[in-house]
Amino acid sequence: MKNETSIKPSNFRWTICSLLFVATTINYLDRQVLSLTWKDYLVPEFHWNNNDYGNITALFSIFYAVSMLFAGRFIDKMGTKKGFLYAIAIWSIGACLHAFCGIATSGMITGNWFVNFAEAKEILEKVNNVSLIISTSVTLFIFARLILAIGEAGNFPGAIKATAEYFPKKDRAFATSIFNAGATVGALAAPLTIPFIAKSMGWEMAFIIIGALGFIWMGFWVFIYQKPEEHAKVNEQELKYIQQDTEDYPTDSTDNVEKKLSFWDCFKYKQTWAFIFGKFMTDGVWWFYLFWTPAYLSSVYKMDSTESALPLFVLYMITLLSIIGGWLPKYFVDKLQMNPYAGRMRSMLIFAFFPLLAILAQPLGATSSWIPVIIIGIAGAAHQAWSANIFSTVGDMFPKSAIATVVGIGGMAGGIGSFLINKSSGLLFDYSHKAWTTIDGIPLLEKYPEFETERMPEDFLTNLEKSGAIIVDGINQGYMIIFSVCAIAYLTAWIVMKLLVPKYKVIK
Repeated sequence: MKNETSIKPSNFRWTICSLLFVATTINYLDRQVLSLTWKDYLVPEFHWNNNDYGNITALFSIFYAVSMLFAGRFIDKMGTKKGFLYAIAIWSIGACLHAFCGIATSGMITGNWFVNFAEAKEILEKVNNVSLIISTSVTLFIFARLILAIGEAGNFPGAIKATAEYFPKKDRAFATSIFNAGATVGALAAPLTIPFIAKSMGWEMAFIIIGALGFIWMGFWVFIYQKPEEHAKVNEQELKYIQQDTEDYPTDSTDNVEKKLSFWDCFKYKQTWAFIFGKFMTDGVWWFYLFWTPAYLSSVYKMDSTESALPLFVLYMITLLSIIGGWLPKYFVDKLQMNPYAGRMRSMLIFAFFPLLAILAQPLGATSSWIPVIIIGIAGAAHQAWSANIFSTVGDMFPKSAIATVVGIGGMAGGIGSFLINKSSGLLFDYSHKAWTTIDGIPLLEKYPEFETERMPEDFLTNLEKSGAIIVDGINQGYMIIFSVCAIAYLTAWIVMKLLVPKYKVIK
């Protein structure tokens, strides 16, 4: 017989990490369908402008924020396995619901519900009341985003909780950076698939096909996931490795309800507020890049969804560098003997400097569209590296029974930040598009004062440009303002977090 010490530990924890990676990939694919179809397909059909799209994305952010508050607590109570199943089932249903918003819009306006996707388009083309089409379609898409947000809110609390169950502290940032890279891979795969599905099969099928991926994932999760101490594929050596930090949480394994942190208890700690502020300041930046970069390439560089596929692919390839975010704190802990929190905060400070490049994206973009693409890719990589570490600070300092709850609270703060940036972006871009645009050196509103109160047709400036007019679009200045806000968000967040929690302190 082999000695116990000679038996190699199993590595089943990485199978769980792979499942979390795939779930996060699907999560971000589902989010991206709207951003990659609205300019080319939904604007002609539903007559939206930037503010309409901004309202939909902003409300998704606030729905997500509120849902995160409850999703973390729900997963802590239901357990990781059941909680994750409910989450992905709900968001997959929500993703597929988007496809039927066209049929529902035509049905609510004309009373004719029994039509297919093509027939719904034909019906809407004959409706003269454009305002009714806009208000009805926006409302229906907001409802679909609500269902999507409720489900998607469970992804990160569930994934962080599963990571805390299957990995010791020193490995959690690395494991988090791997599954969190699913966000990048999802964003990377989106422009290579969604525009081409929409072009060949219709925008509705893009929502249905991508949305159905979640149901496939559920089949794997049901049969593969169990807690490590209950799993047949986790041997004793791997279990000891996973549970090497157990001494930090002496009450966690006993399931002593009286000693667990309640929801309101979490707010008593500066550690919670540091996480809240860090998420509030930075989550909206990532969501801005995710939701608005395709529109940016369309508005500023006149690319349609298929033409922007290669730039977006390159952008998110660069973002994959974020995996360094998990390796760097591990280096600080193992080689420099720093505690996990100190190693993570030093790493986050380094990553906070890279987004400053975003200030240069718009001015240098006058030379080539590839410059802002590369800069946004670097800023996105820095965000994902930052994100992997800020999530792991929760596992470093809170007992496992409270991790999903605290992640949910921080996620709510991040959602509020995302609401503010998406709503303000839509308003700012529509305002700057009108108020700061010049035609042959004359302000647009001076030449066409009716647009002060009326919607400007989507192709109005394009047609003027074709007739020989020199157009300087003010929307470029709008993007410059938002890029500048995104650039300074991370350093601001790091400074406040460091002031709130200057040293590593475990909550017991």
